[in-house]
Amino acid sequence: MNIEVKKLTPELAADYLDFFDNRAFTDDSPYRCYCQVYQMSKEQYQTVYDKITAEGLNPGYASREVVERQIADGVLRGYLAYVDGKSIGWCNANDRANYPAEPVYEDTPFYAPKEKREKAVVCFEIAPGYRGKGIATTLLQQVISDAKAEGYIAVVGFPIVRTERYEWDCRGPVRLYEKVGFSKVSEKDGAIVMRKEL
Repeated sequence: MNIEVKKLTPELAADYLDFFDNRAFTDDSPYRCYCQVYQMSKEQYQTVYDKITAEGLNPGYASREVVERQIADGVLRGYLAYVDGKSIGWCNANDRANYPAEPVYEDTPFYAPKEKREKAVVCFEIAPGYRGKGIATTLLQQVISDAKAEGYIAVVGFPIVRTERYEWDCRGPVRLYEKVGFSKVSEKDGAIVMRKEL
């Protein structure tokens, strides 16, 4: 299988939306997202939630509108994986300084000041028919390669250890990070921070 990886740009917004609309959750996952929440502060999220409630909007459509703006503005960054010209995987990877200091979920320590020069990997989503085929590893290797070329000193990941499958688990397993040379630097209540020096 020939896997092609492309950095997300506004020109690839249609491929991104096609993936999340049509392939990301075809295993009947009860939750559909567009990976928009990690880039949102508590205040931004509350504004969107208030609008959804007040106008009776579909949360999925509201999320889609948010992510369209994030892609256009360059707020959402990461990589799409393609097979045969079709987007089949996603990795949210960004400078840690670009994540909100006050995130929606308080257990997500993605933010770090710009001077630390660290890139964070916060989410993977792979189409069900392509899981277990090395897509996430290929995406993570591209993040590492580009981060090194861009002058970052480290890439940091945030897997969560669980005893059973969890539908919203998107941060990747510990073994994925270990496979490409990450080491565990901390753990609290099953939330692990893994780091690879560049």
